[in-house]
Amino acid sequence: MQKNSKKISLLSAVMLAISSLIGSGWLFGASEAAATAGPAAIISWIVGAIVMGLIAFNYIELGVMLPESGGMSRYAQYTHGPLLGFISSWANWVSLLAIIPIEAVAAVQYMSSWPWSWANWTNRFMANGHISNSGLWVVFLFMIIFTLLNFWSVELMTRFTNLISIFKVGMPLLTIIILMISSFHPGNFGNSVHSFFPNGTSAIFQATTISGILFSYNAFQTVINIGGEIKNPAKNISRAIVISLSVAALIYIFLQLAFIGAIKPTSLAKDGWQGLNFNSPFADIAIMLGINWLAVLLYLDAFVSPFGTGVSFVASSGRTLAAMTLNRHVPLWLGKTDGIYGNPRLAYLTNLVIGAGMVTVFRDWDVLASVISTSTLIAYLTGPVTVMTMRKLRPNYTRPVKSKLLPIIAPLSFIAASLAIYWAMWPTTIEVIFVIILGLPLYIYFDYKRGRTTIKQQLKSSGWLITYLIFISIISYIGSTGFNGKNILHYPWDFVVIIIASYLFYRWGLLSKMKNAPDLKMADKINAKVKRQAKED
Repeated sequence: MQKNSKKISLLSAVMLAISSLIGSGWLFGASEAAATAGPAAIISWIVGAIVMGLIAFNYIELGVMLPESGGMSRYAQYTHGPLLGFISSWANWVSLLAIIPIEAVAAVQYMSSWPWSWANWTNRFMANGHISNSGLWVVFLFMIIFTLLNFWSVELMTRFTNLISIFKVGMPLLTIIILMISSFHPGNFGNSVHSFFPNGTSAIFQATTISGILFSYNAFQTVINIGGEIKNPAKNISRAIVISLSVAALIYIFLQLAFIGAIKPTSLAKDGWQGLNFNSPFADIAIMLGINWLAVLLYLDAFVSPFGTGVSFVASSGRTLAAMTLNRHVPLWLGKTDGIYGNPRLAYLTNLVIGAGMVTVFRDWDVLASVISTSTLIAYLTGPVTVMTMRKLRPNYTRPVKSKLLPIIAPLSFIAASLAIYWAMWPTTIEVIFVIILGLPLYIYFDYKRGRTTIKQQLKSSGWLITYLIFISIISYIGSTGFNGKNILHYPWDFVVIIIASYLFYRWGLLSKMKNAPDLKMADKINAKVKRQAKED
């Protein structure tokens, strides 16, 4: 039989990204953000979009210049060698892996609050705010289904996500329209600066990370990780990222507007924003307003939206793990692909088992969301450094997308990612860094077997990020009270210190390039294909 050579179209890539972006974040994010920042939560969604937009800008050039499956796990390896490549790819893989169980948890959590008498049996899925043992088996079942929908072919997966995406985009839009028509109270947005910022300006940034906002925008990288399978990647990778992120940002911002406006003023007068307590936020509001048909659709979407995102991220996390075999950080059998469909089935199954173990320990949506956001941002720190370093190492590469603004946006995005890591608050920062450190024995074992670069070379090229992780942990600990620190460094001076130090770390990263990195020749081969395609076009 011939290997399936079908490629993913621009439409399918956009729908796949949107299917990933509109997941469990919209079901919980607006309520969590409003409870943290009040009406100013609207600004939190804008800040989150700006942060992720800046970060994505770097990966657009990298993605079209070096289109390959699991590309996010490879770029740092090309410019700074094996150790930095491992830290980046491991952090990124941890974040992608955690998305599979978190979407299953979200679906099960909403199922547990179904209000119908015939569905009382689902109430057992939650116990004391956590997934119960019986609910855990349903989580496992959903994770297995996510995996199987990717198991046989890219075409099956993209057809499924195309269908799901229509519902996933339509349902939030319908919710926005109905809530704004049925119940919109302009007074909820406040009549003074204090009422708009009830918890101060620092709460805007807290909400950006701890309410799942950055987590909700993270899925743009789905397009990067399937870059080698997209038709005409030189044009369609950038288009898919820009279109999907823009659509998602607009939907999320208007959902937050609709949520804030729909709350009854009497409820706010009694409990305040921090007193809001919704198990199923938008569905609860719909029932409160007597719009029962909308509540039914919302409960259905609370099942469908996480499902679509879970399916998409089985593909992303599987390809990321498979790509790590090219970095020689994990056993080579994980990169083995199916001879008929070209899918990394063993990587899918490995992620399924590890993800099941992860959700057995961490059964809360918010805990998993914090792990995902912080580990992703640590991985993203290498993007701005890598893309600018590649311009110096390989100035003659064919770059279908090359912006004159990148020398400005690259350091800005590094600073933005640093601030967002800090917003995750102590002790999340140190906990995630510890998870990343857990992977080092695996790296040391495989690096010892290869022995292509010395420890001195690797520390020279990676020392800037290792020192940075120590720095951000310390700042998180001594930072302001609003971010759960000891308040030795007060707000907003904590931001000032991080901004200045981050720029210096960025410059250090540029100076730390490994000119003869072992894998740079592989990047040369990939870009040579891009050059040939550009000539043919």
